[in-house]
Amino acid sequence: MTSIVEIDIAAPRARVADLFSDPANNPKWMSDIERCEPVNGTLGMPGSTYRLVPKSGNRVFVATVLSKDLPDELRLRLEAPNVVVSIVDRFVATSPEVTRLVSEEEFRFKGVVNSMLGFLAQPAIKKAHRRHMDAFKQFVEHELLRER
Repeated sequence: MTSIVEIDIAAPRARVADLFSDPANNPKWMSDIERCEPVNGTLGMPGSTYRLVPKSGNRVFVATVLSKDLPDELRLRLEAPNVVVSIVDRFVATSPEVTRLVSEEEFRFKGVVNSMLGFLAQPAIKKAHRRHMDAFKQFVEHELLRER
């Protein structure tokens, strides 16, 4: 299953890419994330891994930075016991002060039961993806106001 969200953010491309690619920022805009715990490597650099620990529940994702070609693109892989999520985030300057974030998430569920549950959960997964991207947009635009 694939979910694609495109969102325009009132900020320069380089700044959007920098804020998005820093895993330490994730708890600042992902309302369901308690903290980001480095596991291996320099946090946010290619090859590094970190845990995304939720505020509630026990679904911890282990994230791996696959590639970081900023300000153009970031590739991640998230793994949990029942799913692997491949993520490609692209940053496109639509003007000097506006960036279009194109976030593509591909979900591969492990096992037949998880695949069926994932199929049924598609609307909720896509809604959560959109909610996260909207929250990131608000985070970036608020950060820029603070910096001015």
